Amino acid sequence: MRVAVCQLNARADRAANLAAAGELLAQAADAGADLAVLPEYVDYLGPAADAPTPEPLDGEFAAFFAEAARRLGIWVHAGSFHEVGPDPRRTYNTSLVFDRTGTRRAHYRKIHLYDVEIPGRVSYRESDGVAAGTEPVVAEIEGVPVGLSICYDLRFPELYRELAVAGGAQVLVVPAAFMLHTGRDHWEILLRARAIENQCWVIAAGQIGDHDPGRTCFGRSMVIDPWGTVVAQMPDTVGVAVADIDLDRSVTIRRELPSLANRRL
Repeated sequence: MRVAVCQLNARADRAANLAAAGELLAQAADAGADLAVLPEYVDYLGPAADAPTPEPLDGEFAAFFAEAARRLGIWVHAGSFHEVGPDPRRTYNTSLVFDRTGTRRAHYRKIHLYDVEIPGRVSYRESDGVAAGTEPVVAEIEGVPVGLSICYDLRFPELYRELAVAGGAQVLVVPAAFMLHTGRDHWEILLRARAIENQCWVIAAGQIGDHDPGRTCFGRSMVIDPWGTVVAQMPDTVGVAVADIDLDRSVTIRRELPSLANRRL
């Protein structure tokens, strides 16, 4: 399976963000990708007061990416968006997956919310406006079990072990808007750790650069094999990186170094 990570710089203009995402998906399709993955909050990353009205799973956001998947003939993981939440104050941070016909095959609501206070660096409470999801999700993409997650989930290894063991995932997907301050030290290390400990391929698509208001994302979208080797990585710019996933390599690694089979807890 050929996969593409799409890295973009979403800002406060939703129409421009969607147009940019569509262009990246077209580039991925031209490169022969079977699956293209977009970052967290692909349609809007700007002031909360001007954020788009939350939508249901079958709203305009979904329609845009369903049509793109159908027109380009590829699987599309549409990063994430603000889904209508459990109450008027909170949304869900939700990923959608569409197949080659534009049919929605899976959705995942972010479980771990980014509530962080690093004095002088980062102050953010995602839970003020977002409700946590509760269900781990494994989607079948091109016959391959793919575990879904979003950004801050990356810091919680128990979720990925659940996806790999109980869910049988061979691939893990991480759309993100990882902050520069933490991303430069933790992003690649955490992604490679999740790949190594679960012996899974990891596909991580991130936002890049400055966003409104005063937020900078790290980028460095990448694809990592089950040995923890980075096989494709985006430089610090908007664009697409492509890699071929060899599932036989996953089988070989799990046979030769059976850490999942040898676990005791």
